Amino acid sequence: MTALLALFWRDLRRAWGSGALWLPVVFFLLVATAFPFAVGPDAPLLARTGGGMLWVAALLAALLPIDRLIRPDKDAGVLDQLAVRGIADEVVAAVKIAAHAIGFGLPLLIALLPAAALLAQDAARVATIALGLAIAIPALASLAVLSAALTANLKGGNAIGGLLVLPLAVPLLIFGAGMLDPSGRGAVKLLAAASLLLTVIGPFAAGAALRGLRE
Repeated sequence: MTALLALFWRDLRRAWGSGALWLPVVFFLLVATAFPFAVGPDAPLLARTGGGMLWVAALLAALLPIDRLIRPDKDAGVLDQLAVRGIADEVVAAVKIAAHAIGFGLPLLIALLPAAALLAQDAARVATIALGLAIAIPALASLAVLSAALTANLKGGNAIGGLLVLPLAVPLLIFGAGMLDPSGRGAVKLLAAASLLLTVIGPFAAGAALRGLRE
């Protein structure tokens, strides 16, 4: 338990150290600033399309740090030491998912406020997006850790990792954006179900990938 707590706090310090805490904030603001240039300064159009753009940005923000989620621990032998202590790879993956969910999730929700304002989202839509992101953050973290475990031995793992998890993230994007439709009342339940499924499966899939790194 002590080793797992140390792993959790170290991953959290790594996520928030050296200015990394502000990375999702800056990323969201860049997206929110650049998107109006692509679609034009049409406030009604931005209001309709901005919510979906924020969901895409949330997925990309979750994948930004995958290079530091698994590879440094693999190279330093930390994963081998945890395995020698008898700690299951699935438990290690679950701890890393929890740390990543907090590490990028809290800045993400903070960044949502100014980004949504730049994209002409009203208070009701901002609240809906915030609720959806809060539901989806554990699943996004699971996909990021799984992607990091699968690509830990590859150079340029960020690009490959994005391609690997994109099909799995599609339901989150569809149901998350569907919550913004006045007729999409059932989308929140579908989003919660998809997020729960990915969050439960994530540690087992990532654990299997971690075992593969040692073979």
